[in-house]
Amino acid sequence: MPEHLISTDDFCSHYKVEYSFINSLQQHGLIEITSIDQHSFIDHDHLKNIEKLVRLHYDLDINLEGIEAITYLLNRVKNMQAEIIALKNRLRLYEDKQVSDTF
Repeated sequence: MPEHLISTDDFCSHYKVEYSFINSLQQHGLIEITSIDQHSFIDHDHLKNIEKLVRLHYDLDINLEGIEAITYLLNRVKNMQAEIIALKNRLRLYEDKQVSDTF
């Protein structure tokens, strides 16, 4: 087993969540689970995201449909922020070029 994978059983027991919840997250396309020899694993790189989803469900009592909507909106905001940064950088290049053309 690769080091970057965490057993879903270990995850569920550590975070005190039901495996059915993790399975539902996968079925809704919110997380990826890797299967090796009939055992399921979570990639360590996705742990932070899964922890967030667990908190939304167990701490805030948000159902899977709500989690899907929140995840979609957060991804849109993240993409829009990246686009704003790219546009600001392009604008800055244009403004810098305009200033250098005047000298």
